[in-house]
Amino acid sequence: MSHGEYIIGRNAVSEALKSGRVIETVFLQETLNLGSIHTLMKKIKENGITIKRVKKAKLDLMSKNGNHQGVIALAGVKKSATVEEILETAKKRGEPPFVIVADEIEDPHNLGAIIRTAECVGAHGVIIPKRHSAGLTESVGKSAAGALEYVPVAKVSNISQTLDKLKENGLWIYGADMKGQNWCQTDFKGAVALVIGSEGKGIGRLVREKCDFIVSLPMSGRINSLNASVAAGVLMYEVRRQRG
Repeated sequence: MSHGEYIIGRNAVSEALKSGRVIETVFLQETLNLGSIHTLMKKIKENGITIKRVKKAKLDLMSKNGNHQGVIALAGVKKSATVEEILETAKKRGEPPFVIVADEIEDPHNLGAIIRTAECVGAHGVIIPKRHSAGLTESVGKSAAGALEYVPVAKVSNISQTLDKLKENGLWIYGADMKGQNWCQTDFKGAVALVIGSEGKGIGRLVREKCDFIVSLPMSGRINSLNASVAAGVLMYEVRRQRG
């Protein structure tokens, strides 16, 4: 049976996959013999679902000591879109694409806040990596405050390659980082992909190299960085202002 965001046990997870339920991550007990769940493993891999091996104690906690059989799935709240669908959304609106790329944002509240702001500024979609990122979970949905119903979110295997695809479709890539040009002096008109880095590491090196521009927000206090979702919000609204 399902416990909130979790689907507990082998049969329950298998049936959820058959029904087309959105699954973000499957947690497997680290001592579990994978041969005993061969069919289930095949379904999980066919769907490109993230697999995490964890200790039994963690599964016991997640299931409130229920009979998890070494398998628990974290269910998502919405099926992800594709990059093509996001670009098609812009085309249908007759607008130059405006896309947010969240590079390894792991805090669900941050990701939810970014999606919520993206909807408010009229962005056409959000792109996140399949791994090392908060997924489209119930926590993200709550933080997004309904925005997931309106903003397409695409999960991709490789952010760097996705940025290449966006460039091929005419988008300029803007990365947010402490060492860049002043955001107020940056031209955001036209087709824009705004890259926001992770809470701890910022934008990854390979992703940074794909950016056409690096933009920064001035820091006048003693703390040298903003919360990821706050920085994203400031920059998104500047893009919105310049687009008129």
